[in-house]
Amino acid sequence: MLIDDLNAARIGKPFEILGLQPREDGSFLMRAYLPGAKAVDVLNLKDGKKLYSLEPRGDNGLFEKDLPEVKKPFHYKFNVSYQDSEVEVIDPYQFRDEAFFGLSTMNEKPANIYKTMGAQLIEVEEDGVKVKGVKFVVYAPSATCVSVIGDFNFWDGRRHPMARSLLGNWVLFVPGLKAGERYKFEIKDLNGNRLPHKADPVGFFHEQYPSFASIVTDQTTYKWNDDAWVKSQLNDKLKRPITIYELHFGSWKHDDEGKPLTYREMAKELTKYVKDMGYTHVELMPVMEHPFNGSWGYQPTGLFAPTSRYGTPDDFKYFVDTMHQNGIGVILDWVPAHFPTDAFGLARFDGTCVYEYEDPRRGWHPDWNSLIYDFGRDTVRRFLIASALIWLDYYHIDGLRVDAVASMLYWDYSRKAGEWVPNVDGGNINYEAVSFLKWFNEEVYRNYPQAMTIAEESTAFTGVSRPTYTGGLGFGFKWNMGWMHDSLDYMSTDPFFRKYHHGEMSFSMIYAYNENFILSISHDEVTHGKHSLLYKMPGDEWQQAANLRAYLGFQYAHPGKKLQFMGSEFGQGSEWNVDAQLDWWLLRYEKHQGIQKLVRDLNKLYTGDPCLWRNDYDPKAFAWLDVNDAEHSIFAMLRTDGDDEIIAVSNMTPVPYIAYRLGVPKPGTYQVVLNTDDKEYWGSGYGTGTDVIEASNISWQSQYHSIVLDLPPLATVFIKRKKETQGKKKGNSK
Repeated sequence: MLIDDLNAARIGKPFEILGLQPREDGSFLMRAYLPGAKAVDVLNLKDGKKLYSLEPRGDNGLFEKDLPEVKKPFHYKFNVSYQDSEVEVIDPYQFRDEAFFGLSTMNEKPANIYKTMGAQLIEVEEDGVKVKGVKFVVYAPSATCVSVIGDFNFWDGRRHPMARSLLGNWVLFVPGLKAGERYKFEIKDLNGNRLPHKADPVGFFHEQYPSFASIVTDQTTYKWNDDAWVKSQLNDKLKRPITIYELHFGSWKHDDEGKPLTYREMAKELTKYVKDMGYTHVELMPVMEHPFNGSWGYQPTGLFAPTSRYGTPDDFKYFVDTMHQNGIGVILDWVPAHFPTDAFGLARFDGTCVYEYEDPRRGWHPDWNSLIYDFGRDTVRRFLIASALIWLDYYHIDGLRVDAVASMLYWDYSRKAGEWVPNVDGGNINYEAVSFLKWFNEEVYRNYPQAMTIAEESTAFTGVSRPTYTGGLGFGFKWNMGWMHDSLDYMSTDPFFRKYHHGEMSFSMIYAYNENFILSISHDEVTHGKHSLLYKMPGDEWQQAANLRAYLGFQYAHPGKKLQFMGSEFGQGSEWNVDAQLDWWLLRYEKHQGIQKLVRDLNKLYTGDPCLWRNDYDPKAFAWLDVNDAEHSIFAMLRTDGDDEIIAVSNMTPVPYIAYRLGVPKPGTYQVVLNTDDKEYWGSGYGTGTDVIEASNISWQSQYHSIVLDLPPLATVFIKRKKETQGKKKGNSK
């Protein structure tokens, strides 16, 4: 019976049952289902005049009335009387055409998905009637019934059943709803079983535990003020200085009550700090909505929404806007590799694997106990790319760093034999993921040429940061995980034994030009028992700090853009803890002040000298002046930009070397421009840091000239050749 289906929310075609239903004779029947109602009057939507009273069919909330005199549809609203209240509501089931008009599908352009799906605030106009409300659209192709539920209907799945489109979307326009409304979807699977209530996959804002409800959001309210910044970014990122400060939003700094700073508070505090430190960009560990704080954001359930932990979407826009107005770019970590199994999320969304691979040998990630997106399904690919583009579009993000790319590329990633299914050629490459990543990069750079994409890829997969038209994956940059692991392994070795590991510091230059590398010292290296960056270093307190300073100097001298995780810039002692703020109290001590000042000066030196960044990916602009002195653990690099050049010499032992001769390519006067052992950095002060050195004509290390240095212990020294005076001064004419 109809009433039984209505009471059980088993209505899959509500527009064929509710609202104005045409009769064979050309008249209409009006039907409404309003559980708990005692009486229902029909009012003209234009002037509010009463037209009819609907007749109850039993006491279950079903009301009907034959309208023989009505020959065409009209717009109306109900005046509904309950036991102790009376309300006016506009019947959504008179807006079939408006609900389906402009309906996007998961098979269209990715950008259309976040512009037309989810909860869209719209205004419909017909016959002089304007009605504002929310159009809900959700993709659940195997569902038998879907209802939108929320505060506006007492979370009752009987009240707003949705209609199914031919391609699997469920849609309903609900008049009168505004931004701020909480909602979810009640879905019945193929067998009619009700699933756990689902949050909106394309939701723009979500509540935290325990509801995890989605919230209707107006994406048009924020007024941006970053036009100058956006215009300034239309250039080649490969030839620009990029020094990135990576951070976890909730554990950078807390307020006086021990709570993480909000988006707007961080806009003030973080912008001031990053600008003072001289970084060009911040990279945020995932701020997309996620249920478990301990996942650091890498188990997201809301790829289209900034987490509500720190504020609203407009608050996040304000944060990005403030950064841009202060000349700082914002990069986000984005996680298309996998998603958690939370019942309110994407897992078996309509009772089937809508988003994940069905076979657990492909759809289950053993490392993170999470589900893997089905990269071979076109609807999933478009959904994921849409979730990337929205951040570049609505939030003006400057770049996306894609997490766990290696886990996407290989079927056998972290799997033993028999636990994975080979590709069609019998190999371990996931061709579907390769195709997806190529398309993602093409879409980003086609639509947002000022943006950049970055891959966290830990293998030697070919062409990660090479254009797709050459066979590459199309990323702009790739994290240099090899450099990070090799160099940290070297630096954690006692200096006495470093001569046996000398190649670990130089090996990266063998493959440095295979990709567009970013030298990353990331969050993964300072947690889970790996120690902080400072405490990875061997030796006593002074030597640990000196090792860290020398290592940071080496990083800035080495070709490649730079990234450091928060806390490393002032020598955080303890491991990073997601639930606590950084140990800012350490800055009361000179040691940590010195490390922080060094990083500030390194950023200033780096961004101010094109030798250190303009030709990062040109092998002709780099040379080892000394890479074979393993006995003394010394490395000397030459970085050039045309005729300009800078030299960096690293002494990775606690022994100073007096009168150390170094070959240089050009004659002239050389000057120390930065010495990580300077006293202002809590160093020993060996040498003044302003030494002026004249090159001699003594050939050395395959160079025609040489200079003699007093190398400080555990230090990196930057040396600049002074430019020659051009021409001669003119005398007075008589």
